[in-house]
Amino acid sequence: MINHTTNALKKNWWKVLAVFLIVYAIIAGFLVPLKPGITYLRPTTLKTGTEAAFRLHGYNSFYTRSEAGDLRVWLQYDSVNALGGKNIRIIDDTTLECSFRLPRTLPDGQKRAALNAIIDHPFDGVSLLPGAVEVTQDTNYAGADLPWTAAPIENLTIKSDFSFPYRNILYESIRNTYFHVPMWFSLLFLFVASVVYSVRYLSNPVLENDRRAMAYAETGLLYGGMGLVTGMLWAHHTWGAAWSNDIKQLMTAVALLVYLAYFILRKSFDEPEKGARLAAVYNIFAFASLVPLLYIIPRLFTSLHPGATGSPTFGSQDLDNTMRAVFYPSIIGWTLLGFWMAQLRYRVLRLEQKQYDTD
Repeated sequence: MINHTTNALKKNWWKVLAVFLIVYAIIAGFLVPLKPGITYLRPTTLKTGTEAAFRLHGYNSFYTRSEAGDLRVWLQYDSVNALGGKNIRIIDDTTLECSFRLPRTLPDGQKRAALNAIIDHPFDGVSLLPGAVEVTQDTNYAGADLPWTAAPIENLTIKSDFSFPYRNILYESIRNTYFHVPMWFSLLFLFVASVVYSVRYLSNPVLENDRRAMAYAETGLLYGGMGLVTGMLWAHHTWGAAWSNDIKQLMTAVALLVYLAYFILRKSFDEPEKGARLAAVYNIFAFASLVPLLYIIPRLFTSLHPGATGSPTFGSQDLDNTMRAVFYPSIIGWTLLGFWMAQLRYRVLRLEQKQYDTD
């Protein structure tokens, strides 16, 4: 009995690994906290040569765990030019106030600029809000100018705890990265397996190869549906609408319809062998269409998705090391689960064929 169990575990180790990695991704994906961030500040527009009091609102922050004198706040123009905040006052854990005096002119002779807000806190570390304040040149101001480099951004507090990065607009929905994106990686691997068995069927017309190709294609299409649904839920939260005709949304829908036609084609013939042969040929062309639909065409248009320009994958600004520690295991886990599901589907198809032959 013990030997039988040991042999079963050795044979199905990858299934155990799939369950373990998915459970790990779910637990870590939902429980690991986000790093502190800045949600917004007021006011959001200013003119040069003015002084204004700001109220900054943090997220997952603990401002009261430090004295106001230990806090530093900047409005950053670039890596060299920045203004230091004055009269910093902590209201509560997520709210603080400070004031800024803007110089008469913008650096480099610019007439308009979007300044980043930066908070350095001894407990929270560094928080950043890109493009927080829009500043325009006031041509009527004739007072004395102030230096932009009087308060350089230096000696920042860097925290290295295990937490996910805070991203404006995404907020807690960044956790969907571990579920939405792995669906598309798994889909690609499953469709690769499907087309491999279709090629095998054309070279060796055994129905076993056709059934495996069908099982992998069905599972891949299921993953595509789950990827589309999780993406629509994410888009509703971050973009304000579940479907915004984004180029990647459109091309994804087209790709899934192409594969849906694969199953319609199979049902269009009374002769199983003829249907399997034509389906195998179609499967090859369907897989070839994935590359332009999912990777080439989206790069030619503006997209709200990460990697809209340049590389279609995530960049260093989209994933940090903490996210990678969950993201990559999630891809492996969901992919292994997909192959497991395809294997079970293949067994069902084989049993259905045996039942059909018996009848």
